Amino acid sequence: MLDAIPPIQGTRGRPRFRPDGFQGDHGYGWEKNIRATRARGIRSELARPQDKTHGSGLGRTRYVVERSLAWFGHCRRLKLCYEKTGVFFQAFHDLAACLICANKLARLENEF
Repeated sequence: MLDAIPPIQGTRGRPRFRPDGFQGDHGYGWEKNIRATRARGIRSELARPQDKTHGSGLGRTRYVVERSLAWFGHCRRLKLCYEKTGVFFQAFHDLAACLICANKLARLENEF
């Protein structure tokens, strides 16, 4: 997955191909994954399986991901895959993302 990340355009200069850090929960925190992440020059923030603390301890950024996935879950059609091809399923995900962004922008507009 890390090798398939497209270039990230910054403010100036050559685009970066690797993120600065990689976060994940207990399911991904095995030594093999941590070594592979560090070998690519990426800071590993993977939670180790033997760590018994609640969650992965990643803080605010983890909450953003979980919240966003919950927003996608509110779209009834996306909870179960009714579609026969992945193209239609992806189209419904794209539509849900547009609706989420539109709702967020409408809320921000009403605040000002």
